[in-house]
Formats: sequence, C-alpha cells, structure tokens
Amino acid sequence: MSKRAPGSLHGNVVAITGGGRGIGRAMARALAAQGARVAVCDLDGDTAAATAAELGGDAIGLAVDVTDHAALVAFVDTVEERLGPLDVMINNAGIMPVTPLVDEDDASIARQLELNLRAVIVGTREAMRRMTPRGTGHIVNVASVAGRAGFPHLATYCATKHGVVGLSEAVRAELRGTGVEISVVMPSLVKTELIAGVPSARGVKTIEPEDVAKAVVAALQAPRFDVFVPRLTGRIVGLGAMLPRNVREAIACATGGDKALREADPAARAAYEARAAASAPAAEQRELTQQR
Repeated sequence: MSKRAPGSLHGNVVAITGGGRGIGRAMARALAAQGARVAVCDLDGDTAAATAAELGGDAIGLAVDVTDHAALVAFVDTVEERLGPLDVMINNAGIMPVTPLVDEDDASIARQLELNLRAVIVGTREAMRRMTPRGTGHIVNVASVAGRAGFPHLATYCATKHGVVGLSEAVRAELRGTGVEISVVMPSLVKTELIAGVPSARGVKTIEPEDVAKAVVAALQAPRFDVFVPRLTGRIVGLGAMLPRNVREAIACATGGDKALREADPAARAAYEARAAASAPAAEQRELTQQR
C-alpha cells in the first residue's frame, strides 16, 4: 500500500465488487470510516450508486457485470483514473442458490462458476498485474466456511468457494516476497439475503455483515491470510480436520448442521433466488453463443 503510518488505511484506494448491498456494502462503509477512498461496483447500478452516495466524498459506485471480464478490468481502470493507484482489491461478488445438485440446471451451475470463481480469478489477476510492479497492495477474496467443508444443497456453491480458497493459497505462494498481501475471508452464516429462509442450526452463530467488515479491516491493518468470521470458526475447522470423517459427520448430524439447508423455505428464498438467477448476464450470453 501507499507509504503511510503502519496499520493506517487513510487514503488507501479500495475497489469492492458486489458492493451495493450486504457484506460488500458493510465493507465499503467500514473502510470509508477508516479514511479509505472507496469504489464499489454491482450488477445493480442503483444500489452501487446508493452506497457511494452514502459514503460521500469522492466515492464511486458503478454498474458492472463482473462476469464480463472486460467490464471488470474497465472498472479497475476507472478506479485508478479517478482515485489513484489501487491499494486494495476486494473480490466479493457472489451468489448462493440453494438446491439439491440433482435438481440444479446447467445455467445455475455456469452462473456460479462464472460469478463466484472465474470473476474472482480475473479480479485477482488484474490486481496482481497492477500491484506487483509497485511492490505494494492487498487482495481480499471473499470465500466462505463452505470453502472448507461440504454442505448438502450447496454442492456447486461449495465447489466455487473451495476454488476461491485454493486460488488464494496458490496466489499467496506466487506473491511471496513481492510486498503484495492476500487474504481469504471465510464467514459462517451472515444475515444477508443469501440465507433468507435458511433455519438456524444448533451451535452455529449467525453473524452480521458488519462483523465481516470489521474482520476485513483488521486483516488489512495487520495482514493475515486466513480470516475466519467469527474467529472461533477457524478453530473448529482446524479441529475438524484432525477428526475422522465419520466423527465430523456425526457432529454435523447432532448439531443439525446437515439439515438447515435441506429445510430452507423456498417461498422465503424466492425473491433472492430470482435476483441470483439474473446475476450474470455476460456469462449467460457466452453460454448461448457457444450453444449456437
């Protein structure tokens, strides 16, 4: 990052994808409160603009389909042209359809692969190309606890989030010695539209978007790679990795962790699922073109 007081984010230029609502909006607010210069993009340009207006100052809010890779690169270009060299890139945009894999259609699978994973790969690569020559910067990839475990009715989502974790681990090795940092954020259930209609599981704490934002700010101020939210989740994941699979699965059954997504209320999720289904127009256009 720019040469400022250690731990200070004041004046840092931050780009956030999926910043119009939920976790992205909470991160934008938290970083602006630290004095960062923030730009957000979202497929819904109105929500991106509303977030920027709320932040005030020179904040930017633009309509961008991150599955249109040229548009994603153009967004970062615009950020640097208007705010200055990029200090922090937060790849946050993503969707979470809930469905048994056997019932999931090809469009839903392609949409998640493009939005949850491929756009993160492109956003990470673009940040690396800009930050590495400068010897400074921080990339933040938002994954999920689902990137370290498997949950029924979230098979494709889990696959994409495992991909984000693996991508981040590989890039961490590539960035070693460059001065550029990378963090992967792994929240548990966050109170956003993503978990609409999903019943709580015994012993699983539901967190606020602001909790994730606070953890991201802390990771930027004192860099660390694994960012579990809440932190206890990281200890549980670490402990689980040492247990035999049958024991882990028995614990999941005992806490109801394997039932919550099976019992999600379709009616309560209808509005979110409809919005998620329209979330990657560029990806769907590519698919249609390939089918012709």
